[in-house]
Amino acid sequence: MLVFGKVGSSLKTPVFIGCGTALVTPFRGGSVDLEAFRALTARQLDAGVDALIVCATTGEAPTLRDDERDALVTACVEQAAHRVPVIVGTGSNSTAHAVELSRQAESLGADAVLVVTPYYNKATQAGLIAHYTAVADAVRIPMILYNVPSRTGVSCTAETYAVLSAHPNIAGVKEASGNFALIQDTRNRCAPDFCVWSGNDEDTTAIMALGGSGVISTAANLIPREMRELVTLSRSGSLHKAGVLQLRMTDLLRALFIEVNPIPVKAAMARLGLCADELRLPLCAMQPENREKLFAAMDAFGVRA
Repeated sequence: MLVFGKVGSSLKTPVFIGCGTALVTPFRGGSVDLEAFRALTARQLDAGVDALIVCATTGEAPTLRDDERDALVTACVEQAAHRVPVIVGTGSNSTAHAVELSRQAESLGADAVLVVTPYYNKATQAGLIAHYTAVADAVRIPMILYNVPSRTGVSCTAETYAVLSAHPNIAGVKEASGNFALIQDTRNRCAPDFCVWSGNDEDTTAIMALGGSGVISTAANLIPREMRELVTLSRSGSLHKAGVLQLRMTDLLRALFIEVNPIPVKAAMARLGLCADELRLPLCAMQPENREKLFAAMDAFGVRA
């Protein structure tokens, strides 16, 4: 068995290993469509995904009211029924607010929280350590860091990960930087129980080859079985087969990010009748020319409801 990173005296239990789906939030007539959300969640569970992530970037979390967040988390926890972990996005550029959101998620039955690096403030590395430590200290459930500098304007360093990985409540990171030097340095500096999940669908196989624990996926909203198969092949050591599947997915995955997430994935799901193609401002409807490219990629891959 391959062991990545420095070996510590005791190992944390991973929040999940495999494919976790970052669920979209369906809207209808300006309101959260809980009926559609429950149907989407059931579809994911039927497909055998390994975790459900609610109220994160793909779920348009910045536009959700607190009561809407609570309703979505409650619905997801009830449907998961402990079959898979429910992970709730609770990030904020205010540490106090992130603490409040994380405590509320825990009280509603979440199994873990996902906390993005503070956006706009552009904290220093010392500030990131203080921010994440404060949130992790405030809850009893595991916390997953979320590094996505394209959205937040700041990136964690491997040295920062090494410090944070020593915290008993910090389980790992959703890495969406696309920086493979950072990922390699992180694997070498941190204990093997500090999990790295791919935050970019396109990077999944490569991150798994470096000891990754899976993916937190947008594409799995649309193709949950295929994304789970991709991770399963990688975990089993069938990296060549995983690579072939990853390459076959390339056009579809790129089309799903041809405009800012979750605009394309909602358009794709609406085409399949899974939810309305409705977003909240400042996100808006997909441009017609990009919609055509997305639908062509779906047809080429054979996407069906």
